[in-house]
Amino acid sequence: MSHNPIRPWRNIDRRKSRQIRVGKVLVGGDAPISVQTMTNTITSDIAATLEQVQRCAIAGADIVRISTPDEDSTRALREIVRESPVPIVADIHFHYKRAIEAAEAGAACLRINPGNIGDAKRVREVIKAAKDHGCSIRIGVNAGSLERHLLEKYGEPCPDAMVESGLDHIKLLQDNDFHEFKISVKASDVFLAAAAYQALADATDAPIHLGITEAGGLMSGTVKSAVGLGSLLWAGIGDTIRVSLSADPVEEVKVGFEILKSLGLRHRGVTIISCPSCARQGFDVIKTVSALENRLAHVTTSLSLSIIGCVVNGPGEALMTDIGFTGGGAGSGMVYVAGKQSHKMSNDQMVDHIVELVEAKAAEIDAAEAAAAAAAAAAE
Repeated sequence: MSHNPIRPWRNIDRRKSRQIRVGKVLVGGDAPISVQTMTNTITSDIAATLEQVQRCAIAGADIVRISTPDEDSTRALREIVRESPVPIVADIHFHYKRAIEAAEAGAACLRINPGNIGDAKRVREVIKAAKDHGCSIRIGVNAGSLERHLLEKYGEPCPDAMVESGLDHIKLLQDNDFHEFKISVKASDVFLAAAAYQALADATDAPIHLGITEAGGLMSGTVKSAVGLGSLLWAGIGDTIRVSLSADPVEEVKVGFEILKSLGLRHRGVTIISCPSCARQGFDVIKTVSALENRLAHVTTSLSLSIIGCVVNGPGEALMTDIGFTGGGAGSGMVYVAGKQSHKMSNDQMVDHIVELVEAKAAEIDAAEAAAAAAAAAAE
């Protein structure tokens, strides 16, 4: 919706956090909220893992996490890091030596869980490796693996226990003069995760990694993540996100961006506004939208497209989008450009026509942005 005015009631006042670096990606501060995912291949299968990383990067992933459960995985990590187009986070559980090996292999960040990484001495060795090799660290607190003494103190996983775990670990990092860290307090229960994140946001200025862990399959996990992450992001909490789905990691990236796009926090690709369809539709809306989603998946430029089946809401929605199509009668509909009626188009040709219009508009926007950037650079 590039031609729309900015409305104050749409603004989100983001929490002020420190900024760290995960490879080339800035996290926290005024940096865009980054989207992460995690591979599900066997890490020692370098070709398969890199293929998945590449697909996730094409879908828009800013950062990709890779599990490193054994020495074969950390050995493979060196080549994966070298060939990856995005920063790689090494996921560490139980074996602190894997964290040290991952740092030596070039991981941009080490994800460690204070509930299972071991005692303070082992964590200090991980911190030293991170310092020596320029890694950041994510403190990953999880409701399912809290320290025994906290479970005894609180009786069960709860927001206070999760935040206390995270703050204890923050103190250990800071006591060792390490400040390049972010933190998460994940749970599969939306209420538990949201309450823990809200308390954490008040207790530290560290960048926060958001996630509803083990959210479920594609549909149920998407809904659960949208509710949990959406409510926190709307409150200004969150500097980087991962949507956890039992699905292809590319789907996690797509859902993550859609959540951010719905709140105006990231702008990437075509946002399609479409009606659910009814007996008034002048064309098959559902089939058309599905085709357009597939045909326009390669467009990364931010712009909006309305596909509405009839004239009840079609013209009004078209006023608010870059390109629009509203169903009419006699096998044709109206094409809108920049909110204004432009021309009629037959239903059987409109998908190809809309793809051409969107691609041309994207090229126009890209050229204008490139010219503006060149002018700004010349003026410096």
